[in-house]
Amino acid sequence: MSLNCMIVDDDQVSRSIIRHYIEKTKNLVLTHECSSGIEAANLLKEGDTDIIYLDIEMPEMSGMDLIKTLKRDYEIILITSAKEYAVEAFEKSVTDYLVKPIEYARFLMATEKAVKNIENIQKQNEQQTDIYVRSESKYVRIELSKLVMVEALADYVVFYTESKKHIVHYTMKGIEMKLPKSSFARVHRSYIINLNKIDGLEDNAILINGKRAPIGASYKEEFLQRLNFL
Repeated sequence: MSLNCMIVDDDQVSRSIIRHYIEKTKNLVLTHECSSGIEAANLLKEGDTDIIYLDIEMPEMSGMDLIKTLKRDYEIILITSAKEYAVEAFEKSVTDYLVKPIEYARFLMATEKAVKNIENIQKQNEQQTDIYVRSESKYVRIELSKLVMVEALADYVVFYTESKKHIVHYTMKGIEMKLPKSSFARVHRSYIINLNKIDGLEDNAILINGKRAPIGASYKEEFLQRLNFL
């Protein structure tokens, strides 16, 4: 399981240290490196991040301020040169709290905690049979057995069931984390499909319930390995 990581720190030396630690740690992928909370807030709207290594003391938008803007739960590992923020940090349910200078062993301990949390969430999701989404000012229950596909549409996502569609303000990564991986697969930056609803494959696209979902190059190998070809 590869996990996408983001570094948010206004100090270049600190960023380089965390970058090095991420690069030497198995299954971690550095997707974003930000020098400000504002830059991170804009990138997080894309929703592809799993773990955030976040500095607290930054100009314009502090790490604590950034946490307040987040629309979904991330594994957040706070990084700071000051210890006095520890109580406030854990009140915000962060994963861990690292004080500079950071040694690799301590970094790894915090990261393993984040990975374990993500794995536990995924195990819980395997037991789910439905999901509630907020659509048109109300919560709608969707049976996962009837959910065909999820498509990203700007700042929204569209849930396609066998007979309806629901437009929801959420991120694809957040939805991907909530769906059971035994039945659902991310096949493109903008598409998650129900493996049990596939009708066929054609021209690098998935035929599913009368629609076509493209297969992204970075998702193709893993997706095809999950299909039973003769």
